[in-house]
Amino acid sequence: MGFAERLKNFDSHSTVSKEFRVYTVQGAVLSVITLLAISYLITAELRYNFQTVTTERVHVNATSPVGLDVEFDISLPQIACSLLNIDANDPAGQTQSLHLDKKHHIWKHRIKIHPVTGAIQFIGKRSKLEQGSTLLHEEHLKEELSKIISDSSDEGGGGEEEECGSCYGAGDEGECCQTCDDVKRAYSRKGWHLTDLHSVKQCDKESKVKEEDDEGCNVHGVVALDSGGGNFHLAPGRDSASMHDGNGIESIFELLMKTFEQWNVSHTIHKIRFGDDYPGHVHQLDSQTRNIGDSYGMYQYYFKIVPTRYVFLNGTTIETNQFSVTEHLRHVNPGSGRGLPGVFFFYEISPLHVEIVEGYRKGWVAFFTSVCAIVGGVVTTMGMIDQLLYSRRGAQSSGGLLR
Repeated sequence: MGFAERLKNFDSHSTVSKEFRVYTVQGAVLSVITLLAISYLITAELRYNFQTVTTERVHVNATSPVGLDVEFDISLPQIACSLLNIDANDPAGQTQSLHLDKKHHIWKHRIKIHPVTGAIQFIGKRSKLEQGSTLLHEEHLKEELSKIISDSSDEGGGGEEEECGSCYGAGDEGECCQTCDDVKRAYSRKGWHLTDLHSVKQCDKESKVKEEDDEGCNVHGVVALDSGGGNFHLAPGRDSASMHDGNGIESIFELLMKTFEQWNVSHTIHKIRFGDDYPGHVHQLDSQTRNIGDSYGMYQYYFKIVPTRYVFLNGTTIETNQFSVTEHLRHVNPGSGRGLPGVFFFYEISPLHVEIVEGYRKGWVAFFTSVCAIVGGVVTTMGMIDQLLYSRRGAQSSGGLLR
């Protein structure tokens, strides 16, 4: 006996000759069901095994990130843009730079809230907002009040020549331009065009005064902060204190009350980001509104920044940050010495680092194993059902013949 003949003894898939097969209707139906069931289960298994899932790993970050980019879009509907300024401090309270350049910039845009729909309406054109000194404590207001009174005294003690407003080269000899309209008329007589009203002292002051009480301000942009922690904040600028007339404000209490009346820190955060987006990124504060009942509030956000790396299936990565946040409303009454109203964003970078890696749920090996199990299981099950139905039909036929 040859090797091939001996090998046949191990054949567990022996075939049955066609002449011994019995073709039935239920067998055909079960065959169709078998094919449909196998196709459905293999398709479902294919989707399951090759579904993209993410795995998160957390480890201690051995190196500190260099800088922190922050993108934000915030509206303060009850504070005029002329009163608003932005600044940043390190954990020690010293001013840190926002690193404003071609990539990093801040814009402010005057807004109004529609009385019926509540939608934000933008007024005019947006303008750049430079980092400037903000008023954070009542001592800062005292300093500004001293400057205002001193400047008013100097102007009052001078002669009439010192009080004569400049016409910026357009006036006749000895002509004074006390208002913005005077400067415009002088330019009109000369046939000149006044391009930048903000460069004219009289016009710049009047434009700030003309801002209506129901106007607000939208501030948006991208800044770069130091990775050592600290805060950036929207608070009264020193220019807002200088807008008050020194003759009308005689005490620090009056200046305090005026500042608090103009600074209701109700706000809406349209967007705040600490890095690029990635799939599944959660932004807890987007489109969140905080309404303050009075003007005596300092609203504080505390961010815990977690450096994050997202790795795609193709190997590309995104270096970004996640954050958790807590909020606190601090009431600061005038004269309490607890500070001035504002919106503050404190941040601290976590020493932990999160890595999120995309991958397939199981892969090819698990898929082929599942296919074999599906095909074998469905064929065997349908075969057993076919055998059972055929046996019962044969038994019924035998019983009829005996009768």
